[in-house]
Amino acid sequence: MRRGSRGALSRGDDGQVTIEFLGMTPTIIVTLVLLWQCVLVGYTFTLAGNAADEAVRAATAAEPGARGGACAQAGLDKLPGAWEGDADVDCTTGGGYVRASVSLKVPVLFPGVIGFPFTVHGAAGAVEEETD
Repeated sequence: MRRGSRGALSRGDDGQVTIEFLGMTPTIIVTLVLLWQCVLVGYTFTLAGNAADEAVRAATAAEPGARGGACAQAGLDKLPGAWEGDADVDCTTGGGYVRASVSLKVPVLFPGVIGFPFTVHGAAGAVEEETD
């Protein structure tokens, strides 16, 4: 309904930006949710690797009989509460080498609420310390 360049009834594209933004809002929200989930997966990998490093470091410094407990305790010690509940820390010693493996569940959107059915693994190893 245009009536010339200075007409009183110039109603061309009024509200078009609002309609386009409302149409894109679900796409924007889904993209942000997917990006957040990718951040959680990456953070879980980082936590698993760090927990395995801490566990093997504590195990190598402990006496041979106390390595399992020291390893498990150190592996769980640095984990945030949301990841700590489902964490599995496994330590083995053999051939002068100590290995630690940590398995964590990846949370869905909010840590501590629900996790994906797959786990993230972190592993580390170090040479046993000799005591004189």
